[in-house]
Amino acid sequence: MGGDNAPHMVIEGAALAIAQNPDLFLLIYGDESQLNPLLKKFPALTGHYKLIHTPEFIKSDEKPSIALRQGKQSSMRLAIDAVANGEAQGVISAGNTGAYMAMGKFFLKTIPGIDRPAIVASFPTNKKPCVMLDLGANVQCDHNHLVQFALMGNAYAREILNLEHPTVGLLNVGEEEQKGNPAVQMAATILRRAPNTINFHGFIEGDDIAKGTVDVIVTDGFTGNITLKTIEGMVTFMMNLAREAFQTSWLARLGYLFCIPAFKPIKKKMNPKAYNGAMFIGLKGVAIKSHGGADALAFSAAVLTAAKLVSHNFNHQIETNLELLAKDLEDHPDLSESTN
Repeated sequence: MGGDNAPHMVIEGAALAIAQNPDLFLLIYGDESQLNPLLKKFPALTGHYKLIHTPEFIKSDEKPSIALRQGKQSSMRLAIDAVANGEAQGVISAGNTGAYMAMGKFFLKTIPGIDRPAIVASFPTNKKPCVMLDLGANVQCDHNHLVQFALMGNAYAREILNLEHPTVGLLNVGEEEQKGNPAVQMAATILRRAPNTINFHGFIEGDDIAKGTVDVIVTDGFTGNITLKTIEGMVTFMMNLAREAFQTSWLARLGYLFCIPAFKPIKKKMNPKAYNGAMFIGLKGVAIKSHGGADALAFSAAVLTAAKLVSHNFNHQIETNLELLAKDLEDHPDLSESTN
């Protein structure tokens, strides 16, 4: 029931996901008076879902604290409970991000060894897609959090980007080893001492993001969220500039017609629908957050991302990384203690 275009885009998106992955079975939570007519429109869903009725849902502007106290029978809470109780292996929502994160952390709990969940997502670069975290869940982070983000991002890149040894970089104000705040400095020191756990590139700067210098970008949620929003805003700005330029004269419009074949691969690469579905990584259970403004195609991408992570036993890989880190740091007791 969450999202700007819900519930229609959720049901249509579910049907698109089933078409690509017929092994999926969905528990759909929401108001049956609104959902039943939509479900009948998409026969591809027949036999692939169970509808659980609840008239309650979390409003987009509802405070997380209120959602936790009063949303026990909401569609979001019941969907999260299904994962917590083992009825489902993953949950997807396009609803209130703050409430979703709060409920997920409170009822799913975090993986042992992970202090805080983070928001991770993939997006395109000049070379190939990369992943970045944290994108807004944790405004303030110490070195332990950054190290844990690196381990989780490493596992996520292996699954989503199909990379055997993804490179990991810490976003910083410079590439030089002496630059950065104490948290970034200490996190880098630990990661450099863990070559068997992680392929650590070192520090990267803001311009390295679009270059595709590394496969995994690690930063705190404050910086990550601003970075992501800046990138999104700049892409929109450049697209608007190009659109205006091609409308300045009949000759410019004619030139646009000749440019269409060149623009098609760019549009495909930059299509945000293909990258929809950020994960609340670090929770016991796969929890995917779809963009609130997603359409059906974008929502289906979020569903398929959740299914892929579940089928590959993703959280077990994070636990393995934590064990590998502990072994890597056995010869460095001072660093080992700092990660506890």
